Amino acid sequence: MSNQSNTQNRVECPACGKKAKRVATATLRALLQDEFAGEFAADDHSSCSSAGRGDGGCSPLTKDSDWRFCDSQNCDVVYFAEIDERAFTKDHLRVDVGVKETTGERPLCYCFGHSVASIKEELRSEGESNATEDILAKMKNPGCQCETKNPSGSCCLGSVRKGIKTAKGELEIDATDTIKTLAKPSGSKGEKIAKVGTLVSAIMASACCWLPLVLLAVGVSGAGIAATLEAYRPLFMVITFGFLAAAFYYTYRPKKTSETAEGHGCCATDPASGEACSATATGRFNMMTMNKVMLWGVTAMAVLFLFFPSYVGVFLGGDGKTVTDNMNRAVINVEGMTCEGCSAIVAKAIRTVPGVLAVDVNYEKGEAIVGTEICCPVPKEQIFASLRDAGYTSH
Repeated sequence: MSNQSNTQNRVECPACGKKAKRVATATLRALLQDEFAGEFAADDHSSCSSAGRGDGGCSPLTKDSDWRFCDSQNCDVVYFAEIDERAFTKDHLRVDVGVKETTGERPLCYCFGHSVASIKEELRSEGESNATEDILAKMKNPGCQCETKNPSGSCCLGSVRKGIKTAKGELEIDATDTIKTLAKPSGSKGEKIAKVGTLVSAIMASACCWLPLVLLAVGVSGAGIAATLEAYRPLFMVITFGFLAAAFYYTYRPKKTSETAEGHGCCATDPASGEACSATATGRFNMMTMNKVMLWGVTAMAVLFLFFPSYVGVFLGGDGKTVTDNMNRAVINVEGMTCEGCSAIVAKAIRTVPGVLAVDVNYEKGEAIVGTEICCPVPKEQIFASLRDAGYTSH
């Protein structure tokens, strides 16, 4: 076919309109599936030659043809005829057309096995890619067969150089996305539930003490409620320690390294990532530190609530007076006391009664020892009334 007639033939892809380059029928015969390759007769061709190319690449030794190769990513057509409407799409080939893909392996050099995925792995492990140098060396020995292995039918060096840029760009995007993900509020759902559960159950475990105080402050008796909650205190304590153990597990369990889109850890094996992986590690460290600080804060609060009944009397205070032998004394049995908080409430209620000099309360024995002037009787009825107002039964 003469050059004059060829200029009148179709040179633009019928699907995307991009100008396409010639490809040998030997390429179509080698790479199309059997049912389509049979229509192309075997051409005489002699592999590739590196002569005549300034970049060291090869020039396939082939006869002219009436077929063209489209390398557009946004087009499904791979080969189309210049003189009629025939065309072959990606589904008609034996191999993937790497230059037309945007994800996955994306082969670039079909003779020596380089792809976007392999270049990304090389960048991660070595910090740079020597794919082009490897191809140039192997072109001399054992030699390449671009005409029958590469869907473009020509040297792959241009595609490989573009592929290196693509791989670098995708690695930068992966690293940026990882950092953004790590910058989000930390902690898994299970970890948050465990921390919240720890606080809630610890608060409930001490409710037998603080709830009556709150109710008393608003003029409501809480002695009966305290007795009921006291029965459940051991259960709430067990639940508290269970949630706390779960929170420690979620916070201190071994963390997996961040995975990139190709499924490889970033900072574990990525000198190539350099600054990006360093930032990722810093972000992870800051978040893990914050998680641990929060956990220990939750632990401290849980302990304070759990042991609230043991030290609440210190905050409620007393007058510092105790019952002595030179006082007129009486032992009053008080029902409904469950903790030191109850003891403090009972003592405070008795001290408000005129004539009482001192009072000693023991919630475990359920009694209060009241002291008055040696000359004066203990005002029992007034004490009973005061305790009744506080929500306790006495006799």
